[in-house]
Amino acid sequence: MSNNYFRFKQFTVEHTRCAMKVGTDGVLLGAWARGGDTILDIGTGSGLIALFMAQRYPSGKIVAIDVDAGAVLQARINVYNSAFSDRITIIEKPLQEFCAGQFGSIVCNPPFFVNSLKNRDGQKAMARHADTLTHAELVSGASRLLADDGEFSVVIPAALRTAIDAEAAMAGLFPSRICAIRTIPRKPVSRYLLAYRKHPADRIEQTEECINNDDMSRSEWYSSLTENFYIR
Repeated sequence: MSNNYFRFKQFTVEHTRCAMKVGTDGVLLGAWARGGDTILDIGTGSGLIALFMAQRYPSGKIVAIDVDAGAVLQARINVYNSAFSDRITIIEKPLQEFCAGQFGSIVCNPPFFVNSLKNRDGQKAMARHADTLTHAELVSGASRLLADDGEFSVVIPAALRTAIDAEAAMAGLFPSRICAIRTIPRKPVSRYLLAYRKHPADRIEQTEECINNDDMSRSEWYSSLTENFYIR
C-alpha cells in the first residue's frame, strides 16, 4: 500500500484529497453489505464502498453522495479510472437535501464521534464527526430513501450499537443482520456490521467474527470475505 493509493484486484483507490483514507471499516462494509439494482452510498469519501458494490453487483446502478468537495472530486477520479464508471454517479449533496427515488440497498460508513474533541483539520473533522450528519438524520434519511424490500447497512464502533438501534427503531427500521467483529479472538468486540429493513425479520441473522487470528494472520472468515478484492 502506498500513502497515496490502495490497489485492489479490479480497481485502484486514490485518497490524497480525502480526510479518511482506505481502511478496514470501509472494506468490511463494502464486502459484507447486500446490494441490488439500485444502491446508495452515503458519505462516499474516496468512493471505496461504491466501487466494492459495483464490483459485487454487476447489474447495480450506484449513486454516491458526499458533502466534501475534495472527497467528491477524489471519488469521481477513482470512478472514472475504474471499469465501473458507467454505473456509478457521484453527487455533492448532503443526505438531508437528497431526493432521488428509492434504493434497494443503502450503505454508509458514517461519521461516528459525538461530543468529542475535533481534529484541527476541518476536512477530517467533517468526515469523523456527526455534526453535519447526526445519527438520527442518517437513519431517518436512509429510511426515507429505502425501498420497501430494501436493506440499509452500516459499520459502526461497538459503543454506538445501542444508539443506532434506538434511532433505527424511531425511524421504523428493524434489524435483519448483525455481525459482531473482533480484531483478534481474545479482544472484545470492537465494531458491528448492521443491516436494517422496513419490516421485521422472521429470524435475525447474528454472527460473530474475527479479522485476525491470535498470531495476527488473517482469519479464514476475513480472507474469504475479501478474496475477490485484495491482491495477495
